[in-house]
Amino acid sequence: MEDILDIYTRPYDSNYPVVCLDETSKQLVKETRIPLPVKPGHPQYYDYEYERNGVCNLFMLSEPLAGWRHVEVTERRTKKDYAHILKYLADERYPHALVITVVQDNLNTHVKSAVYEAFPPEEAKHLLDKLEFHYTPKHGSWLNIAEIEFSVLSGQCLDQRIPDPESLKSAVAAWETERNIKATKVNWRFTTKDARIKLKRLYPSIKD
Repeated sequence: MEDILDIYTRPYDSNYPVVCLDETSKQLVKETRIPLPVKPGHPQYYDYEYERNGVCNLFMLSEPLAGWRHVEVTERRTKKDYAHILKYLADERYPHALVITVVQDNLNTHVKSAVYEAFPPEEAKHLLDKLEFHYTPKHGSWLNIAEIEFSVLSGQCLDQRIPDPESLKSAVAAWETERNIKATKVNWRFTTKDARIKLKRLYPSIKD
């Protein structure tokens, strides 16, 4: 925990960006009846019935100090999908960075071997040499700032019926663009000092 909290105290440095990575899923649903149109004084009405239309995975990338985030919608959440997100970070988003610090949880797909499974050895090593991984502790995923971004995304974009992957990608892209234009940052205030006081029960007891 303190490792993650110390990372969040680092000053902004474009050569050494800190990026939080997280994943979630979104149930796709289609309407079974055409919604009634909006009328003066009345909102649009939707029928309570709906048709399930599969699930999509969403990768959230967030650089808190830069006020930047990116959401990638994928069909699945495999090691290969994870590896391609890392490649995007290293080669497209931060091609000139020296080291990219990645904060993430301990999901079983979040392993270095995933990169070697997705790319030739030379390319895999190139990517991993540029990435520095730090993991949130068990039951401590709340320490990942990407979860905060997901919470905002859920309230501003995903709290509606979305019928298919294309519609989901379009909605998420619009949300991402607007939020990035504003360069909205996360004001993280929980420090190591706070943790040692408020979460004292999680520290081992040292007896003489």
